Amino acid sequence: MSKNSTKGIWKVISASSMGTMIEWYDFYIFGSLAVVISTKFFPSDNPTAAFLSTLATFAAGFVVRPFGALFFGRLGDIIGRKYTFMATLLLMGGSTFLIGCIPSYETIGFLAPLLVLILRLLQGLALGGEYGGAATYVAEHAPVGQKGYWTSWIQTTATIGLFISLMVILATKNVLSAEDFDSWGWRVPFWVSIVMVGVSYLIRKNMDESPVFAKAKKEGKTSTNPLKESFGNRYNLKFVLLALFGATMGQGVVWYTGQFYAMSFMKTVMNVDSSQVDGLLGIALLIGTPFFIVFGWLSDKVGRKYIMMGGMLLAILFYRPIYKMMYNTTDVSYKTEIIEKTQQTTEITKSNDSIITIKKEFTDGTSLVEKTSYMTNKKEAQVSTSININSNDEWTLILLVFIQVLFVTMVYGPIAAFLVEMFPAKIRYTSMSLPYHVGNGIFGGLLPAISTYFVTHSKQAGKADFYLDGLWYPIIIASVCFVIGMIYIDNKNKTNHL
Repeated sequence: MSKNSTKGIWKVISASSMGTMIEWYDFYIFGSLAVVISTKFFPSDNPTAAFLSTLATFAAGFVVRPFGALFFGRLGDIIGRKYTFMATLLLMGGSTFLIGCIPSYETIGFLAPLLVLILRLLQGLALGGEYGGAATYVAEHAPVGQKGYWTSWIQTTATIGLFISLMVILATKNVLSAEDFDSWGWRVPFWVSIVMVGVSYLIRKNMDESPVFAKAKKEGKTSTNPLKESFGNRYNLKFVLLALFGATMGQGVVWYTGQFYAMSFMKTVMNVDSSQVDGLLGIALLIGTPFFIVFGWLSDKVGRKYIMMGGMLLAILFYRPIYKMMYNTTDVSYKTEIIEKTQQTTEITKSNDSIITIKKEFTDGTSLVEKTSYMTNKKEAQVSTSININSNDEWTLILLVFIQVLFVTMVYGPIAAFLVEMFPAKIRYTSMSLPYHVGNGIFGGLLPAISTYFVTHSKQAGKADFYLDGLWYPIIIASVCFVIGMIYIDNKNKTNHL
């Protein structure tokens, strides 16, 4: 492909993007169903501990992503981009399908969470090799001066994967009864993955190798030891560290705050009905996704640095006000209850447990269901609350989540081009994959578990604004990254490596 030709690039984009999107779908279906999974694979006697354990298992997949980056990055720089990310696709798809087949904790005990953890680790390893391969593959096909625009299509895949996971869950819920979905229907989104992976594999199988890598291999210029050349060379290691602490670390926490933490916050802290959260989050993601392309394109014109740093700065400044507005939207202490419509029922189960259900309605159309379970073998009652919000509040939350997604598109849209331009072709897959997956996998992936823990701890301590304490983690990490990035990153787009 010539430097300015775009012939055939849509074939490259569609094949790469579809596979990467499916891998993100596989990876995030676990997070999208975290609330349900916590009741299936972990002991049910402590719902909070079970949910935190689920988030920890979710985070484990992120923690091993750097190891996947090293393993598959090395393969990608030695044998090629195409075959490496075909292997990651199959590993991811198989692991996802098998998670949907594992019996519950009640059936096989502690073997259930152990098997889930093992498969989750395999998912993390696979994703560690996928993204770097797809981003490198597309960048090496893209014309000079348009890397930001064309690689930004890969950047949309993570959000689209999350969006599709939410839509599959909603569709499954609509087809099945609540009882069937809770019993076995939650497994369907995991099973669906195997069909999607099969289609993607057939598409990728017919792709050609990257022209840049093929040329380097033909000329005998590929690396024989990508790990040593990437991290044993002080000059190259400096850029690896700069990419991590000056860009991907902050990008990671902004990404997961704007999408996964927002979802978890609405479901577990604000107690909004799960289906409503999935729907409004899906709308916000759908509206926000085109901005990945916008900011990727813009980064070709004005440089990557200030767009990424601007996204981090806006997130640092506005996270707390945004989440305060979100929480107040469903805070029933600000709403007027219709007393005559309040209903209370008591149910005695076969095991002599008592379940008291209170239903409340408010003048603005909000409704609330609170269930208190008094279990004979437990000292403390278990309380669960579900709030169904009115359409005005729903659109308010869509707007507030969309604003966060906008921050995400600013930091994430240009970053693939930024990373591939930092490193020479013979070690690019390895060099760019590690900082990306440490920043996203470690700093970003741990965010839901750490932030949820902070919120839970502050609530138990009786703090009035407990719900905001989970934001300190992304704000501090993004602030450190912003300072380093502003000082040390050059705003000029580099083309000498491509």
